[in-house]
This record gives sequence, structure tokens and C-alpha cells, in this order.
Amino acid sequence: MRLTPDPRPVEVPGSRVRVVFGAGMLARLGQLADGLLPRVAGDPERRVLLVTDPGLRDSGHVGRALAALAGAGLAAEVFDGVHENPTGDDVSAGAEFARSRRPGLIVGLGGGSAMDAAKGVNLLLTNGGTMSDYEGYGKARRPMLPLIAVPTSAGTGSEAQSYALISDPATHRKMACGDPKAQPRVALLDPDLTATAPPHVAAAAGIDAIAHAAESSATTRRTDVSRRLSRWAWELLAPAFPRSMGPSAADQARADMLLGAHLAGAAIENSMLGAAHALANPLTARFGVTHGQAVGLMLPHVVRFNALEENPYSDLEAEGGALADRLDEFLAQAGLAGRLRDLAVDRAVLADLAEMAAGQWTARFNPRPVGKAELEALYRSAW
Repeated sequence: MRLTPDPRPVEVPGSRVRVVFGAGMLARLGQLADGLLPRVAGDPERRVLLVTDPGLRDSGHVGRALAALAGAGLAAEVFDGVHENPTGDDVSAGAEFARSRRPGLIVGLGGGSAMDAAKGVNLLLTNGGTMSDYEGYGKARRPMLPLIAVPTSAGTGSEAQSYALISDPATHRKMACGDPKAQPRVALLDPDLTATAPPHVAAAAGIDAIAHAAESSATTRRTDVSRRLSRWAWELLAPAFPRSMGPSAADQARADMLLGAHLAGAAIENSMLGAAHALANPLTARFGVTHGQAVGLMLPHVVRFNALEENPYSDLEAEGGALADRLDEFLAQAGLAGRLRDLAVDRAVLADLAEMAAGQWTARFNPRPVGKAELEALYRSAW
């Protein structure tokens, strides 16, 4: 199924998030925020906190978001201290910034890092503590502020999810902190916002979205709903990805990528992920490899491993080997590295990386059981 961007909501099976999808939809941010805030003139609760990263100021997206909010009579404060792979320190700083501003609503504008940080700030602002207190699921005891998530890249699908991935500042281990109250009320999907993403950012984000569709389609936690979402996402992402990169990318391709990434994120919410993400996180923590690059490099090896006896990816491709070959092609088209050695990953530490990967929560949901030995073998096949 293919959709042309327009202002009508998109109905996503199994999701509580209201989706507003279409080119130019950032202009509706003020209207959407106004509808989620109390209508009391002069009440400080009608203030909005915009969580973003510093790079988006230069793109003009922050200015346009603030103009849309001001047009609806809403005052907004900007916290832009979010770094890539945000840490608990980033989130604590954002919560401290927000306390004196007393917002009644939060907007997360940016990639997955900004949206995850917005969820984290919401947790600490309303429930207190530190991010490590919320590792796991369902640990928030108090109500949270409404959140509008506005992705500026087609990648993580964080705007569809109740989880925030926040790194421990000491160990760099990614903590999955989830709560149903942390899920955005609204996902505002405006493909115009993805047009300014640098090519390498768009490529890594797109590969991440493709990995989400593939892994969520095959996990041990998949459901009928998640399988529908994974397939819908794949049908949008696979043909759009080669046409979506670069400044001359077709508008429809960028729109399909953005919606596909959201659907893949919604599939994760209903299914979880697998070994490719477990293998990717240590590469980011130990060697600073961009997440999309890391997961994209490992995914074809994981697909071949999982499909040795039967193909758990049959919703996407009839043959697991064919799917893996296509994923290799995507990686090459994106100009991303295809071997760990090309990323200066030391072969001597693969066993250590495998031990870290075995402790990642997504490893538990892989269609074939994996432990340290299997994960080390996958690293070695990719080296």
C-alpha cells in the first residue's frame, strides 16, 4: 500500500499514537499542541518545552516549529543540549532546564536521539529520579506530560514507541527505558523535514529503518499485528531507499521512507528486535560506529544465520539468502562500510564485543537462540 502525503491521519494497527502525515505538516504543530494543553489564558501550564539538538537550529526547523507554536498563542522554551546517543546526563540536564519553565507539553524535534531524550526528560520531570531508575518497563508511577514527536530523519521510528534508549554515562551501555505513559500522543510526520538531512545521515537512518522492518518481522515476540506492520514498512522502504538519498531525492521516496520508518517503529512496539541490534550496540559503545552503519553491516550476517534451516523473514522475502543479498546491496548503495575491518574494529576484541552483545536485551528475541559463541561467530563473519 502506498500513500500520498496529505493532512489526513494515518491509521496504524495496534498503535495508540495519533499520526499526522504529509508535506508541510510542521505548520500544524501549534494547532496540535494547543489541542493537548489546557485552555486557560495566562496559565503557565500552557508553556511548551521543545527538546532538540543544536544542529537543527541551522536547518531552520527549530525556528519554524517555534513560529507554529507562537501562532497558536503558545510560549516555548528550547532545550538543545541533546547529543547523539543521549546519556542520562543529557536527560538530567534537560529535566533541570524544564523544572523552572513548568511546561505543560513537550515536543521532541529531531532524530531518534532528540525524541528519546524528550521521553527521558518527561520521565524525570514528572516522576523524578535518574534514567537508571526507569530501565525496563512500566516504572513511572505518576502521570506524564503529553508529548508530540516530530522526526527529522526517516530512521528510528522512536515517535511510534514507548521506549527511550538512553546510554549510561559511565559505561555507555544503552538502557531501554519504557513506559506506556512515555509514548508520544502525536507523531507529526512531515517529509519536508527530511530533505535537509546530510546524505550520510539519511543513509544511516534509512538502513536503520530497514533493519527495524526486517528484525521485527522475525522475532520470537512477533504477532499478527506486528507482522502486518513489518510488511507494510518493508513494502514502502525497500523500493524507496535507493531513490531517497541525496539532495535530488524524489518527494514521494522521502515520504515513503518517513512513513515506512514510523511503521517499522510501530512494529518494534509490538514485536521487539533481534541479534543485529544486539551486535550493533557494542560497536557504537566501543568504537563510536554510527548505529545505522553498525546494524546495517551486521544485519545480512544475522539474516543468513537465522535462515540456515527455515526462513523466519518469509513475510518480506521468500528466501532468506535473497533478503541478505538485497540488504548487502542497500549497504553498498548507501556508501556504508561492508566489513568491520573497514571501520577500524580490532579483531582481537571480537570476543569482548560478543560478551557485551550477549547482555543486550534484544538478543533474547532473536528467532534462533544466540549466546556469546554464536555472536562472536557473527562478528568474525563480518570482520
